[in-house]
Amino acid sequence: MRTDILDLDSFDRAILKVLAEDGRCSVTELARRIGLSKSPTQARLRRLEEVGAIRGYRAILDPIQLGLDHVAFVEVRLSDTREAALAAFNDAVAGIPEIEQAHLIAGSFDYLLKVRTTDMRSYRQVLADHISTLPHISSTSTYVAMQAVKEDGVAEVT
Repeated sequence: MRTDILDLDSFDRAILKVLAEDGRCSVTELARRIGLSKSPTQARLRRLEEVGAIRGYRAILDPIQLGLDHVAFVEVRLSDTREAALAAFNDAVAGIPEIEQAHLIAGSFDYLLKVRTTDMRSYRQVLADHISTLPHISSTSTYVAMQAVKEDGVAEVT
């Protein structure tokens, strides 16, 4: 049994749900929406921040409006999957801003990267200059997304 999962009650879950949808919600409005007064809502919010359930607040940018509408998913196979090689790969990936997400995968390849660029030409440049030079790369396969069907980034808090 996992011991790192927080014990959240219905008010904590309600706070997280509201903030996941509207991170700019004031404490007063948050309290009204979850049905508590302001002081206990503020105390709960502070606790959720302190324990790491809320890692931060940020604006959600529209990549299409910013000209970043080319999305490629890249399967990466490594030549070495020992811990030191994985750590070196992870550290190098963190330094490439075009890589929006990187996931270690249990399957026929080692990592799945989500890469966002302006167009195919810029993707090819990122692939050649950055991704292909990552430590321990054996091979890559690229899949270009034609349309994002669901990409809201908000998981249901249960």
